[in-house]
Amino acid sequence: MRVLSIAATGMAAQQLNVEVIANNIANINTTGFKRARAEFTDLIYQAERLQGVSSRGQDNTVPEGAQLGLGVRTASIRNLMTQGSLTTTGNQLDLALNGRGWFQVTGPNGDTLYTRAGSFNTNATGQIVTGDGYLLQPTMLIPTNAVSVSVNQSGQVAVTLSGQTQPQQLGQLTIANFPNEAGLNPLGGNLYQQTEASGTPVAGVPGDPGFATVSQGYLEASNVDPVKEITDLIAAQRAYEMNSKVITAADEMESTVSKNMGS
Repeated sequence: MRVLSIAATGMAAQQLNVEVIANNIANINTTGFKRARAEFTDLIYQAERLQGVSSRGQDNTVPEGAQLGLGVRTASIRNLMTQGSLTTTGNQLDLALNGRGWFQVTGPNGDTLYTRAGSFNTNATGQIVTGDGYLLQPTMLIPTNAVSVSVNQSGQVAVTLSGQTQPQQLGQLTIANFPNEAGLNPLGGNLYQQTEASGTPVAGVPGDPGFATVSQGYLEASNVDPVKEITDLIAAQRAYEMNSKVITAADEMESTVSKNMGS
């Protein structure tokens, strides 16, 4: 019976849906995390009767056909790049982006990776790095005798050295934008990678038109909405149960036919 395989695709789709929701909820407190949404599309249709063909050899045509859908499949798991709320930390190397843009960091293979998680620190040589030790681009070296570090909304980094009152310009942060942020490849560890779908990155200065501004002493929180995730979870659970009931009903129908044939 086709109904069994059709309902099975529905159960598999809702299982994937629940897994995506579970990952969102698990990362509800992950800095810079972008929630995902499972998207589905219907499978091919099996034509029982074609529309538009001649009716019994006459000039009249069939106005509506009979085409049976064969289920559902996963179309994509879309990362939703909406802005997360900013939370204050007071840490002078915590940087949050307010608007479109990505921090650029040097990956383990020397390639450029992208992140919204601006929880930076300094390594043993004073360079600004991520929590995993990846260098922020462009690289900046904080002097050992620096008393404070300041970063304005335009990404200009300055330091105040011991015994001095006037800050000294250290460097200029740049961030990157993509034509299609949803096309970035998530690598884990709050890192994303450029793909053909994302398009070529365009680097710019924070605060320029179309680019985010930098907020020092803040971090961007996850954009996961717990109320929406719980609502979506309930809807996915109900959809899974309904597909399960379809399989149960189909099994009972087949059992009835088998009994009647055997009697």
